[in-house]
Amino acid sequence: MKALTLTCAVMFGCMPLAAHGADDLTLGFLTAHSGPFASLSRTNGIAVDMAVEQINASGGVNGHNLRVITFDTAGDARQAALGVRQLAQDNQALAVIGPFSSSEVRTAFPTGERLGIAEMAIASSAPGLAKSYSFAFRNTTDEGIVVDQVMAALRTAHLPMATGAVAYATDDVVSKTMGTTVLPQVFHKYGVEMKGSIDFQLAAFDLSSQVSQLKEMHPDLLALGTPPEVAINLAREMKRQGVDARIVGGTTVADPELPARLQGNGENLTIGTTFYAQHDERTRSFAQEFSSRAHAVGMTRTVPNQMDAVAYDIVYLYAQAMKQGRLTGDKAHLAEERTAMRDALAKISDFPALEGNITINAEHDAIKPVYVLEIYDGAWKLLPAGTP
Repeated sequence: MKALTLTCAVMFGCMPLAAHGADDLTLGFLTAHSGPFASLSRTNGIAVDMAVEQINASGGVNGHNLRVITFDTAGDARQAALGVRQLAQDNQALAVIGPFSSSEVRTAFPTGERLGIAEMAIASSAPGLAKSYSFAFRNTTDEGIVVDQVMAALRTAHLPMATGAVAYATDDVVSKTMGTTVLPQVFHKYGVEMKGSIDFQLAAFDLSSQVSQLKEMHPDLLALGTPPEVAINLAREMKRQGVDARIVGGTTVADPELPARLQGNGENLTIGTTFYAQHDERTRSFAQEFSSRAHAVGMTRTVPNQMDAVAYDIVYLYAQAMKQGRLTGDKAHLAEERTAMRDALAKISDFPALEGNITINAEHDAIKPVYVLEIYDGAWKLLPAGTP
């Protein structure tokens, strides 16, 4: 952790001690301690706390401490919009970490735009959801870009990919968009013959009929845009019916514990993710400290996932914008400071984040490295052709 604190000092020119009695630089945090995304999101607060503590221990930003106020949306879109209003109006936050999902973004981003406060989503990856708003940002990479990198790695590795099929949930925004638009387009780009698609409800457990359809297609690849739970059910049923297509996906399947949860199924499942804990000493130090803190508070998952790293980096991206915008936390100039922060965020380029260098593009999404991982012998391994 010493190395991480030193990084803060270099990045932000942090003073030895934050000024006592000065206004804090307040950030809001839209998270979900319960609800449909809780298994992925409830640990994000550990990562946020780590980043804030490191920055404050090095003197804060512009001599001011960071402070975070949390609002639990329970993964509900209406609560996400309410949370933005409360954090902006009642708590006078300078910007908001989150919300988490694409469904929450659809209500929270318009609300933030009206209030003039920046938000940066943690896991929203449906294409183009931030580009219509000046105050909306996402520290996520478009799923089309991620899956494109997966396909490029498979081609470089000369793995079978002549034919493919798509699996998606009809009742989930990201999954349906990927299944009906993103994945077929990527297949077309790489010359993969589309054999067909299978669909289901997100909560479906019995996928035997869908896999029977898949068996008739004999695809080399099965591309999906679903949460890990669906991948687990599909892999189990595919093994039972003798379907040996390689499952491929993007960040929606990026669960560090997925190999163990698959219980021997899903060998060679391949995904793209923007965080790889074994990438370098900084990521290993982060993972070790995160695990220690998660154990201490009794979390069932103690290994950091991609969304934890994303939340951590959002704090550092905000701190960088605060430095560039020379923010002071003066409530008398709140609107001006929020605008200065927005403008600084839009100009971030090659910022040395935990996940890798981050650039905010014209659509206000993060461009950053994509690591292509496959399950090999029951563990995530970096596909040699998928190294950024």
